[in-house]
Amino acid sequence: MANLKQIRKHIASVQNTGKITKAMKMVAVSKLRKSQAAVIATRPYVNTLIGIIERLVRKTDVSQHPLLRCAETKKTVALIVVSGDKGLCGAYNHNIVKAAKRFVTKRSDQYKKIKLFFIGTKAFDAMKRVTGIEMSRIENAWDKPSSEVAFELSKYLCSAFTEGALDEVLILYTRFKSVIQHDVMLDALLPLQSILSNHSQSETDQHSIPDKFDEACYIHEPSEEDVLDALLPRAVSVHIHRGLLEGLASENGARMTAMDSASKNATEMINRLTLQYNRARQAAITTELIEVVSGAEAL
Repeated sequence: MANLKQIRKHIASVQNTGKITKAMKMVAVSKLRKSQAAVIATRPYVNTLIGIIERLVRKTDVSQHPLLRCAETKKTVALIVVSGDKGLCGAYNHNIVKAAKRFVTKRSDQYKKIKLFFIGTKAFDAMKRVTGIEMSRIENAWDKPSSEVAFELSKYLCSAFTEGALDEVLILYTRFKSVIQHDVMLDALLPLQSILSNHSQSETDQHSIPDKFDEACYIHEPSEEDVLDALLPRAVSVHIHRGLLEGLASENGARMTAMDSASKNATEMINRLTLQYNRARQAAITTELIEVVSGAEAL
């Protein structure tokens, strides 16, 4: 049995760890409220924007827009992987890395070239050993405003897609549903026909009521084509921005849950160590009493 001094040191160490995990939980709760509010506010904006684009696509010649073209043979694909820079958030980063590796394994035969763009260091560090894949990481992505990161990345991807350097662009992120439920999602960004198809399917699944103004006659200035040209790159940027916000909210929720579990485990461990300490102290006292009584009887 460990001596009393060792048990006291162990109890003090666990108490200090419990204070840290409790503080990290409170910080995660504060960040989660902000990120969750941002996610909830972004979703209606994205749905409305895609709805406007859908109405414009039905009235214009989509073949004139390079962001809507679908390549006959898809040779090069780009995947945006959204992960965190820090750990201590449960299985959040592990699930993203696992999904990215699964994507590379399954799609390596389908595409001649796969490019990975990492937002966050955890997934990038975990995928370094994967060979045959072109990888790049956006430096200090989480230290910048997410809208700025999304705009710069979408600008580059749209340019590469228009020039034919990319045939398809996808994003891998974690969709926030609740504090304890986060789903890894793989969404298509380019060509934009994929976004429109996914949006139409989701609206059908939700049995949404058609808007009575959908078929109204709108006057677009300067023209429908010009408005569509301006909205298409914005749709890509908004979808990347939403993926970043969803991932950040999921990370904060996962960290809050993990730190809450760690704090509870620390409390349980302190209780067990305290019981062990009391037993050891009582055993030491009993031993001393026996020695005193035995000595008295011997005299």
